[in-house]
Amino acid sequence: MYLKMGKLVSAAAAALLFASCGAAGTSEPLPAVTLSVWCPFEETEITSQMVSAFSAAHKDEASFNITISTEGEQTCKDTVLSSPENAADVFCFAADQFEPLRRGGALLPVTENADEVIAANGGKDNSAVLGASFDGTLYAYPKTASNGYFLYYNSAYYTEEDVKSFDRLLEVAEENGKKVAMDLTSGWYMYSFFKGAGLSVEMNEDGVTNHCDWNSQIAPIRGTDVAEAMLKIASSSGFINGTEDNFKAGIADGSVIAAVNGTWNSSIVSEAWGESYAAAKLPEYTVCGEQVQMHSFAGYKYVGVNAHTKEPHWAMELANWLTNEENQTLRFNARGECPSNIKAADSPDVEASPALAALAEQSAYAHLQNVADTFWTPTYTFGTVIASGNSDGRDLQELIDELTEGIMAPPEEK
Repeated sequence: MYLKMGKLVSAAAAALLFASCGAAGTSEPLPAVTLSVWCPFEETEITSQMVSAFSAAHKDEASFNITISTEGEQTCKDTVLSSPENAADVFCFAADQFEPLRRGGALLPVTENADEVIAANGGKDNSAVLGASFDGTLYAYPKTASNGYFLYYNSAYYTEEDVKSFDRLLEVAEENGKKVAMDLTSGWYMYSFFKGAGLSVEMNEDGVTNHCDWNSQIAPIRGTDVAEAMLKIASSSGFINGTEDNFKAGIADGSVIAAVNGTWNSSIVSEAWGESYAAAKLPEYTVCGEQVQMHSFAGYKYVGVNAHTKEPHWAMELANWLTNEENQTLRFNARGECPSNIKAADSPDVEASPALAALAEQSAYAHLQNVADTFWTPTYTFGTVIASGNSDGRDLQELIDELTEGIMAPPEEK
């Protein structure tokens, strides 16, 4: 999920103290181990449970003082790299932040039980493992495989055939005075239109710039064609730009009956729609008179160990614990997050989830998120113009020129 969360501190969680006395039957004091953990705000409570269980499981080996603070998975990289020595020993981050963190020397390679971690998450060729590996070395622990998106729909309005087409989604919404929601201002979602049309963007080997062919003049479908198709969608009376706030409000008041979003909101949709709650892969959309399948980013979330930690062994033990089969299952039950652990993902409960079934269906058209930071601001600027219906009448070629130049520009010097 693409979030922008500032660093918060939960007073209750940050003050957690996990300690134990000497090992049973001995008078020797146990070694004192102090660790800090950064997790997203919405996972504070469940992380506290996991940390408490970790301390209990190792109570005869060390006396633990483990503090938990909140840090958004999308802001973690900037916070860590601003002062690696002062960052948490263990922290959570999204897949697109892996390479900057690795290149910045902030990630400790997984040197304990790496083969077991890799096998538990599908093997060295699985995308969950590849997304946290460099030159054959694993640098982080896969935590979830649900950071992707698909289509939620209300089956009281739509049939399974209807949801195969974006055009039909809009028609039904227009007929019923309802809305289809998708965030056109987010490059994360916007990617689906361009990639579906056969256009690509990816980070260069330097780790800080992008290559982007969205402005190709020889491709069968050009960037301006995609922009025109997106404008047509945005202009429909059955469409609303589905930022997180708009999406949640529309689900709550019943105005939104279909939406492109992710698993982290599955409980909200399920509670609102009840038996009409359904999900599917992304639909096809019309561009240049053709129906093309929308693609998506496949995103993962990871737990990393700070290369500057003073407790590398216990930090790796804790990171491994937070992402093991049992705790990935616990995270799914509590928050609906799809496990990357193959045994946890194989459970009947996971397979019965409409959202995760849709995510699995979309996986055939999903691609590992691999873009440098310069991707996000230009796509937001472009998407804002499109979502507004291009109210100023900007030339589409000019817009695509600015978009691609911004995506491929070098980062500003700090």
